[in-house]
Parts: sequence; structure tokens; C-alpha cells
Amino acid sequence: MKIRKAVIPAAGLGTRFLPATKAMPKEMMPIVDKPILQYMIEEAAASGIEQVIIVTSRGKEQMVNHFDAMPELEDALERKGQTRLLEEVRRLRTLCEIVTVRQHRPLGLGHAIGCARRAVGDEPFVVLLPDDMIDNPAYPACRQLMDVYDQYGQSVVALIVTPEHQLSWYGMIKYERITDKVVKILDCIEKPKPSEAPSNLGIVSRYLFTPDIFEAIEQTPPGIGGEIQITDAIKRRANQGQMMGLIFEGERFDAGDKLGYLEAILHYALQHPELGPRFRELAAKKLKGG
Repeated sequence: MKIRKAVIPAAGLGTRFLPATKAMPKEMMPIVDKPILQYMIEEAAASGIEQVIIVTSRGKEQMVNHFDAMPELEDALERKGQTRLLEEVRRLRTLCEIVTVRQHRPLGLGHAIGCARRAVGDEPFVVLLPDDMIDNPAYPACRQLMDVYDQYGQSVVALIVTPEHQLSWYGMIKYERITDKVVKILDCIEKPKPSEAPSNLGIVSRYLFTPDIFEAIEQTPPGIGGEIQITDAIKRRANQGQMMGLIFEGERFDAGDKLGYLEAILHYALQHPELGPRFRELAAKKLKGG
């Protein structure tokens, strides 16, 4: 079945970035000249996704407004002859159809994904975590997962090789290797002690689920922090032999962390077609103490 829909859980309070996120959704924090959320939706669109379902909460309307028409701005840009900016603003509303659903209480990532059940329907879908950026314009991470699904017909999650000091940061998996990059997930543990991690492969930021994940979420009791963890639902499906993993290709930035956010800005600023060369000179000058 063709994968048409993506879910972006974006209902959180963004407490790691206070006070910046007191009145602005963390998903709208800029990386150079685009908000983080735009990078996510551009990745989905580049992967062939037609509809993005944003799981949101009260006070985060800016996320949807960013992708809506703004006639007064477009008229002003047109009068001033700023054609390139006008085209960029208009392009935003053509990327994907945007749908929103509400998560009324912060009950965890698994619960947030479950809130999208009616909007998703009986279809496979991808999930992108909006504070986790993966740069691979030639082969987007979502598309990589979709290709694995096309081959094996099962849910598949993105994996990274995890340093020992980070083993307690992620859901860590027990697996059987299929290819150099693809594994069959046999079991997983959410944020284990390093001594209890079943391997050094951790689940991160991109998921592709068949619709039976919703039943697994419903059957999952609250776990760490009293939240419904998506890792526990993944574990259920893995124990039933229905979960794959992919060590994806691309450069990843945890933009939900302050240092990771700055790293993402540095990375994308150096790549920027207009600012890149000047920014490189500025960064080199600053590093030399100039």
C-alpha cells in the first residue's frame, strides 16, 4: 500500500528551551531562516508524503499558520518585486496537506501518536519527531524507511549506532541482522542502564508503522515517567515478529537539545547558498579569537 501520510507529534511544552519557548512553539525555532518544523515537512514532501498530521496542543497555532496563505504579505512582496521570497512563501502551502489533531494531556510519545489514529485510518504511515533533524537531501530518511517497508511489508524504525555513554538515552534493541543496514528487531528496552542494553543500536526520530501499532499503543500501560512510551508498543510488535530496523544514512542533529540546536544551525548555515561562504569566514575568524 502506498504510504501517503505522516504524523508529527508536536504537542510538547518545549521546557528544555525556556524562556525562548514560553510564547513560541519550539518547533518554530529557526535554523538559519526556516523553522525546524518546515525542515520536517520538507523531508516528508520530498519522500512522497501527501498529508502531514500534526499532533498539537493549545497555544501552538503558529505551526499551522506558517503553512497557510497570508495575502497581505504576498501582496506586499509582489508590489516590491521580491519574486524569490514570494515564491518561497507560496511554496509553503503546496508542500503537503496539513491536518491537526489535539493531544489534550502530555501522556507520552506513544499516546501522542495514538491521538492521530482517526486521521491516519487503516493505512501505514511515517512518524517524524520534530526536534530531530536528519540531513540527506539526496535520499531523505523517511524515504529510506519507506523503501524498506516496500521490500519487507513490515513496520520499520530508524536506528543509530550508539556510544556507550548514550545507551541510556534511547530505546535499545535486540536484533537479528538481515543486511548491513537492515535488521529484524526481536526486543527492545526503553532507556536501559548501559549494562542492561541488549546491543548498541538505538531507536531514533523516524518511524514507519503499519496501522496495527495503534492497537499495541492501546495495550501499552504507562511506563517510565508515567507516560505511554512508543518503545513499549514497538516491543509488543517486535515480540510478535513484526518490526524491522534500518541504520539510516544521513547526518543527524538533536535540535531539542541546546548544543544540538547550535550544531544544526552551524551545519545548515555553512550549507546556505547565500550565507554559507560569509558565515564560514565569520566562524573561522571567531575561532581564531578575532
